[in-house]
Amino acid sequence: MLPAGYFTVKEHEFKKCRQSGFCVRQRAYSDLVDLKKEPTPYKILRETVSVQKDNGVLTCEVLNQLSNIKYNFKLEALENQTVRIRLEEKDPKKKQYASVGNFSLVEEPKSTPFKTYVKAKSETEFSILEFGKNAKMLLQENPLLLTLKVNEVSVFTFNEKGYLHYEHHREKATVKNSEEPALKNEDSPGMEEVLAEELSEKEKLEKELKEKLEFGMWEESFEGNTDSKKYGIPEHASSFNLKNTRGNDVAYSEPYRLYNFDVFEYILDSPMGLYGSIPFMMGHKKGNTVGMFWMNSAEMWVDIEREVELKTRAKQTVTHWSAESGILDLFVMLGPTPREVSSQYTSLTGKPALPQLFAIAYHQCRWNYNDEADVKEVNAKFDEYEIPYDVLWLDIEHTDGKKYFTWDEVKFPTPQEMQNNLAKTGRKMVTIIDPHLKKDDNYYVSKEAKALDLFVKNKDGGDFEGWCWPGNSQWLDYTDPKARKFWAEQFKFESYKGSTSSLYTWNDMNEPSVFSGPETTMPKDNIHYEGWEHRDVHNVYGMLQQRATFEGHLLRSSNLDRPFVLSRAFFLGTQRYGAIWTGDNFAKWDHMEASVPMLLTIGVSGVTFSGADVGGFFGNPDPLLLLRWYQLAAFQPFFRAHAHIDTKRREPWIFGEPYTTLIRNAIRSRYRILPYLYTLNFEANLHGWPVMRPMMYEFPEDYFVYDMGDQYMLGDTILVKAVVNETSPSVKVYLPQGKWYDYTEFNAIDRPKDGLINYDTPTDKIPIFLRGGSILTRRERMRRSSSLMKRDPYTFYIALDDLELASGKIYTDDGHTFNHLKGSYIYSEFEFKINGNSGKLSSKNLLVKEFGASKVTKNYFKNQDVDFGGRLERIVIFGFKKPNFKLVEVKVENKILSFKKEKNEVFVIKDPAVFIGEEWEISFKFE
Repeated sequence: MLPAGYFTVKEHEFKKCRQSGFCVRQRAYSDLVDLKKEPTPYKILRETVSVQKDNGVLTCEVLNQLSNIKYNFKLEALENQTVRIRLEEKDPKKKQYASVGNFSLVEEPKSTPFKTYVKAKSETEFSILEFGKNAKMLLQENPLLLTLKVNEVSVFTFNEKGYLHYEHHREKATVKNSEEPALKNEDSPGMEEVLAEELSEKEKLEKELKEKLEFGMWEESFEGNTDSKKYGIPEHASSFNLKNTRGNDVAYSEPYRLYNFDVFEYILDSPMGLYGSIPFMMGHKKGNTVGMFWMNSAEMWVDIEREVELKTRAKQTVTHWSAESGILDLFVMLGPTPREVSSQYTSLTGKPALPQLFAIAYHQCRWNYNDEADVKEVNAKFDEYEIPYDVLWLDIEHTDGKKYFTWDEVKFPTPQEMQNNLAKTGRKMVTIIDPHLKKDDNYYVSKEAKALDLFVKNKDGGDFEGWCWPGNSQWLDYTDPKARKFWAEQFKFESYKGSTSSLYTWNDMNEPSVFSGPETTMPKDNIHYEGWEHRDVHNVYGMLQQRATFEGHLLRSSNLDRPFVLSRAFFLGTQRYGAIWTGDNFAKWDHMEASVPMLLTIGVSGVTFSGADVGGFFGNPDPLLLLRWYQLAAFQPFFRAHAHIDTKRREPWIFGEPYTTLIRNAIRSRYRILPYLYTLNFEANLHGWPVMRPMMYEFPEDYFVYDMGDQYMLGDTILVKAVVNETSPSVKVYLPQGKWYDYTEFNAIDRPKDGLINYDTPTDKIPIFLRGGSILTRRERMRRSSSLMKRDPYTFYIALDDLELASGKIYTDDGHTFNHLKGSYIYSEFEFKINGNSGKLSSKNLLVKEFGASKVTKNYFKNQDVDFGGRLERIVIFGFKKPNFKLVEVKVENKILSFKKEKNEVFVIKDPAVFIGEEWEISFKFE
């Protein structure tokens, strides 16, 4: 959030590539390579090659034949079909930051042996190293070139175009080491004007590019080729399939930027960096998916270029990455499916945390709820209008003068009583706690941090000071383990006065946002723990605050309660610590539309728990926009309404009928699918799979969906398409091969050959479909909050496929502790199938190896063994092939069950009297 009145981004205040020295040089180098068509100067020194076959490691030295600088090169085969490529200067004049793995990796990756190693006979031939499952590395020594293959198909190439340009550190007398040279105005004469007129155009261009190579100080980059469709590198308000920034058909003249900063009402359809940066990319084509990430927390720029290979005419995508500092430490995950890439990637950077149940329910927020009376009234209105919700949020105005961990004693005199009143109906509260600390000797947090010397330093060694919400502020150095420990301790109940166990945390402004700083953030020459500059650790800063907050939640509950922490900034590994959101969006139809590809990109990049502010943060939505946003966000991972302090109130009942009823219905639709959503979050925690999935993720062989970023799958069962036009009476939706059903009516959709249908969109619905072959588990009874539903019965919705089969799973536990790690959970799989005139619905319990065998005993619900689970009260089946199909008998354990046939050939079986988590069979007879 930004001060009142800041409603448009001042784009000129944020750097372009032409204003970033290392980006200018890197683009110039790649242009020069393309112009001169000369081979890369990098070669492996043959005599230095060492292969540890049993450990899956190759090491050697690489020489830049132009500068005569040597580099250490390391190639590792890792477990889970992954390769690590590491390149760093052998004898650097300035030490290079290489410690971000301490924050982004869950542990040091384990290598796997090379199965075979065939050494090249000459430096221009390829050495072959086989590993894993049908995977191999082909390494050429001169020029340096690495190709990775799976099943004999090339899926990734390093330095094929010769763009590798790893500069050694150089001192310039005319430029301070910590600063980049001043830039001419965009409209001032360009560099070409210094060239002599008699030079040829090619000579002019070559001279210009060489001049640009001297612009700035130092950096590194790599080039990779992973095929035609590319996704990832969030955060940008752009398409899901990344657009060209070089070559032909350029969509953006700028590369994609990865640099966390505070951007208000961000520009849409732009490669401009936003609040988070994840240097991860996924490439996909039929039969192969590959992922890669560069473990580096400095500023980056990424160019995308699609081209046609001259010899084979095959389409390929070249990506050119540049980083300001650090080393080249690259991981490549070889899939070969999107799910396997997600699993491989998160086995390195960490599986997403399993959220508490309340966290995936509905959150009500604005800047600001004014006082305790306001909180009480809003809470009561939800009950009055019978709208469920789980969390009420307080923004910065709840504090004493923007001093975090404090309360305004006039507006919030009894914060514990306020929280306890919400907790009576299972509701929680969240307060904002930003990283900037007001410089005030009477503010205990700031005073203690200064005494312990925990603040980020300026370039001269003093505590850095900048301007933010409280005025003059200072920032903890979260790269320092002592600072993280100090921060975590502030969440103890005895430290955070007025807090209770039902209070959770929102970390905003943690890019970090510094109003008085360059690009609204810290100067790059600030100094962190162990002497590293801010430029080296910038993108990891916000994640480390979220981590320290997460650890504070664990500390206050003695590791019993799962934390909930929302962060605006994010990086590699953020998924281990909680949720993020897309930042300060606007109450406009195109911002709602943009939220879909943004969330899809964030999800495939590992952060599976994310959302966008419902209704838009800035501005005042009209009632139809607000309604459509609720209807969409109810089927996205994180569901929170939020608004700027200057906006009009927009709680669900504000606009009156029919909008109150329609918004209530949208929120209730969220609560119905909580069992399904909780299962998806469990699968994310177990496998790293996104909750909100791009169409290509579920249909990787369907080329038509590869570019698709305007519709998505919620898990593998529900297809969702946004309504983003206020006047359109219908929306075009693509249904992949298979059987599909209307989500509310359960009628089968008549899918045309091309899969495209026009779906009517009256105000009470958006296009949502059930996938044939699925069993969706819902809870239909509405309560005031999710925790009050924990013993309510379940309903199965069985959507048959073309073979009249269906299956589904459910995971449940107590919803808030870590007892599931000790076996207190239920994980069950359900299958329905027909054989002739009989059918069977069965339940089978599944083992979660990571949690151990379930300790939930038989008849648990009847015996009150656990406080979760429940009986199955209704079964709804639809999609039988034969018209006028008759169901004549349903029974379980010789007990005959009642049933009825409804419209659209839907059969409803009442009260089967079986329990989720127990193994059973229900039999069916048909005529």
